[in-house]
Amino acid sequence: MTAFNEQPGKVFRVRDLRAHLGLPTDEPSINVTRSRLGRLVCQGLLEQPGRGRYQKRT
Repeated sequence: MTAFNEQPGKVFRVRDLRAHLGLPTDEPSINVTRSRLGRLVCQGLLEQPGRGRYQKRT
């Protein structure tokens, strides 16, 4: 959520978000992050403006 709070209007792809945070971008790590972001979408904290893209809900 920190990256989304720092850049509230930015749309992130999962791989770009992990790279921005300095985290590994291997496929298993990306799948874990994708799952977590999906839960944040369900909770109403993030929105998904396109397939594989996430941004902070305004």
